[in-house]
Amino acid sequence: MDTGVTEQSAPPNVVLERVPRHVAIIMDGNGRWARARGLPRAAGHRAGTANLRVVLRAAKDFGIAVVTLFAFSTENWQRPSGEVRALLALMAHAIDAELSALDADGVQIRHLGRTDGMSARLAGKIRLAQERTAHNDALILNIAFNYGGRAEIVDAVRRIVAEGLSPEQITEATIDERLSTAGLPDPDLIIRTGGDMRLSNFLIWQLSYAEFYCTSTFWPDFGREELCRALEAYQGRERRFGSVSGRKR
Repeated sequence: MDTGVTEQSAPPNVVLERVPRHVAIIMDGNGRWARARGLPRAAGHRAGTANLRVVLRAAKDFGIAVVTLFAFSTENWQRPSGEVRALLALMAHAIDAELSALDADGVQIRHLGRTDGMSARLAGKIRLAQERTAHNDALILNIAFNYGGRAEIVDAVRRIVAEGLSPEQITEATIDERLSTAGLPDPDLIIRTGGDMRLSNFLIWQLSYAEFYCTSTFWPDFGREELCRALEAYQGRERRFGSVSGRKR
């Protein structure tokens, strides 16, 4: 696969050969970004959505193969109804506005999570985005929307039960193959913007051995330079996987 990555496109302190294959990002701080500017929370979410193009372009330039973004959690349904409606509408608008450009850039879009609670219109747009970009191989973009890590594991266990597997047949690989990230490498690096230091029920199976990078920068301001800093921090660490065996790395 020709990713178009060159020494010129790489940040100066990042070694291309050691760039993480899979980066997961908890995009936090949109509301606080808006509040600091005297704007409604919806404006922060719009600014955060606009920032996606910047970060994805940088990730592709640097040779990152998979990016997973936490866009809407199963717990987000508990937010005020007006904010929930705005987030759902923003997802639909983002697909309409960005799908053609992402497809042209060779980005393959995948949805992680359930479609329960979504309108048939939004679920259809998500399905269309996946089908239209399924052939692309420049970058895999996982959008975790209506996603929860515990719910994902519950769904995997339900599939195992439905298939009639015996307890002796169940291994880590058995579960791994029934998660929404099946076939992909586990994240090497998880980035959380906004300053909080928690996983928030995000990829709790897949992140067992990921390196954690937290920044106080709010997501709308997390651009190319901030991503460079995260990659530099990642490359400055010695990764230790303990006695784990058989996991994708």
